[in-house]
Parts: sequence; C-alpha cells; structure tokens
Amino acid sequence: MDYASLTPADLVVTNLDGKIVEGNLRPSSDLDTHTYLYREFPRSAASSTPTPSSQPPGPRLDALSLPRHNPRRLLPRPRSRHRALTAEEVAEAYVRNTAAVIVRRFRAENLDPLAVPGVLVAGHAPFVWGKTVAEAVQHADVLEYIARLAFRTILLRSAFDLSGASDFAIPACVSEHHYQRKHGPKATYGQL
Repeated sequence: MDYASLTPADLVVTNLDGKIVEGNLRPSSDLDTHTYLYREFPRSAASSTPTPSSQPPGPRLDALSLPRHNPRRLLPRPRSRHRALTAEEVAEAYVRNTAAVIVRRFRAENLDPLAVPGVLVAGHAPFVWGKTVAEAVQHADVLEYIARLAFRTILLRSAFDLSGASDFAIPACVSEHHYQRKHGPKATYGQL
C-alpha cells in the first residue's frame, strides 16, 4: 500500500478481536499488537507507529530517555525492556508478543498509558497513543523530534568515541523475522 495515496476510504475498521467490520483491504499486519494494546489500555483511543528517526537501527534506547531530549516528559520510562524479543517469542507470536512486552512493562511499573503515551520497543518501531487520533499523531511528532535530537547526539559522540557501535545491533532472529514478514514467501506485511 502506497501510504501517500491512502485515503479514509482505504482504512480498515476491525473490532477488538481483529474481525473486519468495515473496509475492503486486509488490516495492518500489526493488527494483533494494536488490538492487544486497545484491550489492555482501554482509555486510549488511538495507537500509532512509526516515526522515521526512532526506528531500528535508530538511536539507542537509552539516548531517548535523556531528560534534555524529553522536555514534555512524553516518555519518562520509554522502554518496553532493554532487549528485543527472544527467538522463542518471535517464533511463538511475534506481533502479539510485541504488545505483551509493552503491557508487562507498564504493569510492572504501574504506569498509566495516558500519562505515558508511548513506548520504545527494542528491535521494533515505537508505539504511541492518545485519547484521540490527533493526540496520538501529536505524540508521534514529539517522539520524532526527540529521536532526531538523540540521533544527533549520538552522531556527535561518535566523532569522539566509537566504542558504543555494538549497541545498535539487532538480534539475527528479529532481523530475519522483519525481512521474512515483508519479503519472504509467506509475507504478511502491508495491506494488499
């Protein structure tokens, strides 16, 4: 699907069980992640991904948590966890387990999803949400701005110290999964 040509008529509406209610295209390949988050965070009206600068292999997760990059406190504790999904989690249910690590982090730290309207997910694009679609888009814009600042900080640091280069590595199982879901013989990524 060419996102530039997307219109409201192209959108697919589903219920919380993932059943199509309205629309002719397939829903997002990340539908299970979104419905899981909607079920677990019921006051959130919208979920949105991704922002270009905050996707792997974008800024290190810890760089985005620096207070000077986060003036609105959009993401005070932004990580679902410090590592990407394991090979077992990827094989079992990659899309569902992406949401599960987000929910576990919020439950473990008693975080209110509306007070912390976004999360970075290691090895995956971030997720943001809001009470409305407009608010979710605003949170995505703020996250993108924070990610660009963090990335520039990393670039400046790299001019002086290259020792952190391995922090950008994504486990092979996650990288392979991303490739296969987009380009493999059983590709599921996209809406066509």
